[in-house]
Amino acid sequence: MEIEKIYGNLPTLETERLILRKLTLADVDDMFAYCSNAEVSKYVTWDTHRMTSDTKHFVNFVLQQYKNKKIAPWGIEFKETGKLIGTIDFVWWRPEHSSAEIGYVISQDFWGQGITTEAAKEIIKFGFENMELIRIQARCFTENIGSQRVMEKAGMSLEGINRKAMFIKGKHRDLKMYSILKEEF
Repeated sequence: MEIEKIYGNLPTLETERLILRKLTLADVDDMFAYCSNAEVSKYVTWDTHRMTSDTKHFVNFVLQQYKNKKIAPWGIEFKETGKLIGTIDFVWWRPEHSSAEIGYVISQDFWGQGITTEAAKEIIKFGFENMELIRIQARCFTENIGSQRVMEKAGMSLEGINRKAMFIKGKHRDLKMYSILKEEF
């Protein structure tokens, strides 16, 4: 399986409440609304967006990734409002190992509603059915209880803690590692 085959034309996916689709420049304001929230950026690798230009820069990067047929996120659109409320993606994919890692971020307004779990289950399904994956993993900071719940509800199992595995925002962070195998899906 080649990355270009999937990411050359990233498909739109749909769930009960969500549309997972390519980002556009029209999403900048919606994205800035949650990326500028320090609570949202507390558990991710990127810094809180201070200006809409920060968000526009990221969206332009993603658009370039789409153009170059490289790994890039799906926007999470809430059907009821048509607003972009987060992103979800395979942060890396190693076709030669049939393995990938997912990552996600969602507006604080939608925390605790099962939205991220719904999106995660959909891309896990997509990975197993369309990307020939055998293993999908996800990691989060050990203190990120919400993300741990998403992974568990999406059917992932805790593998362990990678101690001081990432230097983020000025300090070394411990990461919890979760995974799901194709036969467990």
